[in-house]
Parts: sequence; C-alpha cells; structure tokens
Amino acid sequence: MRTIQFREAIAEAMSEEMRRDESIYLMGEEVAEYNGAYKASKGMLDEFGADRVIDTPISEAGFAGVGVGSTMGGNRPIIEFMTFNFSLVGIDQIINNAAKIRQMSGGQFNCPIVFRGPTASAGQLAATHSQAFESWYANCPGLKVVVPSNPYDAKGLLKSAIRDNDPVIFMESEQMYGDKGEVPEGEYTIPLGVAEVKKEGKDVTIVSFGKIIKEAFKAAEELEKEGVSCEIIDLRTVRPLDKETIIKSVKKTNRLVILEEAWPFGNIATEITYIVQDEAFDFLDAPVQKINTADTPAPYSPVLLKEWLPNSEDVVKAVKKVLYK
Repeated sequence: MRTIQFREAIAEAMSEEMRRDESIYLMGEEVAEYNGAYKASKGMLDEFGADRVIDTPISEAGFAGVGVGSTMGGNRPIIEFMTFNFSLVGIDQIINNAAKIRQMSGGQFNCPIVFRGPTASAGQLAATHSQAFESWYANCPGLKVVVPSNPYDAKGLLKSAIRDNDPVIFMESEQMYGDKGEVPEGEYTIPLGVAEVKKEGKDVTIVSFGKIIKEAFKAAEELEKEGVSCEIIDLRTVRPLDKETIIKSVKKTNRLVILEEAWPFGNIATEITYIVQDEAFDFLDAPVQKINTADTPAPYSPVLLKEWLPNSEDVVKAVKKVLYK
C-alpha cells in the first residue's frame, strides 16, 4: 500500500468528492492561489478552477455565512478555516445558522456543509492560536464533530463528512499535516460516529483522539515493558460519540484513562466519564482518570508549553494510578 502525507489525504478526499459531485466547492483564505495555508488543497485550483476553489478575504463571518446560505441553494460547500481559533469570528454562522437550519425550517432545508481546518496547539503559537474547541462544537445539537489522528482515517472520514447532509466540524492539526501513513488507492469511506480500537489490551482502556493520541501509544509501549497491557480507543468522531465501543472495552479491562488536549473543565473526557459511571459503574475497579492541559491559556514559552500539554509520562502515571501501582 502506498504511503502519503496527512495533507495529501485531505486534498485527495476533497478532490475525489468534487469530481463526483459538481455541487461541492472549497472556500477559504489562501485555499486557491497559495494551494492552502498548509498545502492541503495543492493542485485543486488548477483542476477545478476559480469557481469551485475560492480564495476569500480575512472574513470568517462572511465566508462562513456565504457557505451556509449556499447550502439552501443546493450546494455542498467545504469551508476551510486557517485555524479553528479563527472560527470564533464566524461562530454565529455555525451555531445559530448551520446547526439550526433543519429544525427551524421544519425540515425543508438541510445544511450539508463541512467546516474544516486545524485545531489545538501547534508549537509556540501562544494563547490565542493554541485552543481546542472540539467540546464547544460538540455541545451544540445539529453539528457533527470529527477529529482524525492519521492519514487513512482523515481521508475516509472527510469523504463521509462531505457526503453527510448535516453540518460537520472537521478538525485537523497543523502538526499532523506532514505525518505519513498508508492510504489505499481505491475508493473507501469511514462512517461518522464509529470509534476504533487501535490497540487491543486487557489491563486498562485509554480513550483519546486527534494528534494527542500519539502520547497514548508512547505510554503503552513503555508500560508494555512492565507487563501492563493497554487497550487504546481512537474516538475519531466526538459527536456522535461511540459510547458502545468505550463501554465494551471498560467492561473488559475494568479501568479507564481518557487523554484529551483540552482544558479540564467541561470537555469530551468529562462527558465520557459521566457515561461510563452511569452505564458501567459496576465494572470499574478504579475511579476514571482524565488527562488534560493545564487550566490556563497556552503559554508561549517552550518550557512552560511542555508542562502545559499532556504527554506520555502523564499517561503512564494515570495508568499506574488506576492499577494501584
């Protein structure tokens, strides 16, 4: 199987879907002439032209609104935010329009739109460019939220997101665009709302998603040397949440650690913790442990940023805590 970069998987997914359906277009800052801020739309302007790959001014509220409105005319837009930190400028269009069109129109209008771009920290980009808003968007009924962790999942999930008749928030990472992984040549999709057990284990379940899941794999490798077998679940989609896969794993391992790159208050890990104690309390042999960033804005200092972010050492400590080691 061939190996390609994450950014190439994203570009392939969009291009394949645009060839399949002429109602799909891509719009955002620098997506056309510059081939994308992270080169995730490289070559698409040459293939599809300026009518379907559209550069915009720095005006997230404007082009998010244009995208939402165009769905009511039969289009299926892909709206790229240079980072989801900038989506806050257009969040009214996402929350109050995209997420509510179907209900408020009495089912007369769907809103088949994908908002995509990088989320969370990406090195020393400081407090206003290092935020994870997965739980913000997942809190809003009417939106689906997808956060892939590798090129294979990214392509299959993005194709499904583009075909979906509801608005989808598709969150990537600046630090993953260069990641390489095996992606087949042929057509495939991955259904939204289905988690995957990336590593089988018997002693503890680790749930994570997005780029931070790499730290879970590092921790599992270290713990394996001590005879601890970790099961790792990649959520892939955080709304709808695949609680069945989590519950099934917890009933097997009897212990749960959740790793999420987000502030600790009111996040995805908090919701999972509630679900597990509600539906699998009697199977738990230890309290659930969740690992998040520090409860502060992201620091610019590399020394402080290292302390702020969760890492594999934090995962190892949490696993040992639930194992009473």
